[in-house]
Amino acid sequence: MLDNIKILFHQGKQFIPDVTKAKVPGIFRGRPVISCEKVDEVKLQDLCPVAAISIDPVAIDLGKCSFCGECAKQFPDKIEFSTDYKLATNERDRLIIKEGDDSPIEVNPATVRKEIHSIFGKSLKLRQISAGGDNSCEWELNASNNVQFDMGRFGIEFVASPRHADGIVITGPITKNMAEAVQICYDAVPEPKIIVLVGTDAISGGIFENSPAIDRSFLSKYKIDLFIPGNPAHPLTIINGLLDLTRKK
Repeated sequence: MLDNIKILFHQGKQFIPDVTKAKVPGIFRGRPVISCEKVDEVKLQDLCPVAAISIDPVAIDLGKCSFCGECAKQFPDKIEFSTDYKLATNERDRLIIKEGDDSPIEVNPATVRKEIHSIFGKSLKLRQISAGGDNSCEWELNASNNVQFDMGRFGIEFVASPRHADGIVITGPITKNMAEAVQICYDAVPEPKIIVLVGTDAISGGIFENSPAIDRSFLSKYKIDLFIPGNPAHPLTIINGLLDLTRKK
């Protein structure tokens, strides 16, 4: 009983009525805030294990970031991770957060393909592909459909066959063994279709970026419609990203 009370105190109510205004626990690492405080930038850059930090000015690429939080621990006056989970965008450059910039990360409606709003605005069926993932993002995608987050209430669901899908969701860095499977799955989805990348590994390759065991050539062939960062991506990040992509504001 005591353990259940602790969980309730930590997580609050399980069902989330409004996923666009929900709050997450303070331990969650969301959008980083980078101040203009002067620090040893070279030391800060060298600290990042995935080369997500660039300098002059200091910036963090959320497409590469593993959200380990070490930069914030070592340089708390420079970097702080907020609980802002709205991190998805349709433009890769928007995932790069620069010092002094507190503008929100969001989908740019001007660059969303017109057919996405007109066709997928009320119903979206997706085929998820684990292309060498570690199952962390896969678990969060599964959680997006549970009774707490209930993504299905928005008409967004995962399907078993790509022939029943409106697009694909890729997790993992795309290993050589999965490269052909990703292409086959994509080809089986009827037009028009979308491509969504979920998680650091899918967006940039993550810690496997320079590994000879991955083959990311598929991503250079097509326009990516949505980038959902995180390591793993939070269900609220996933749901809000898909809603922002498909719904007109």
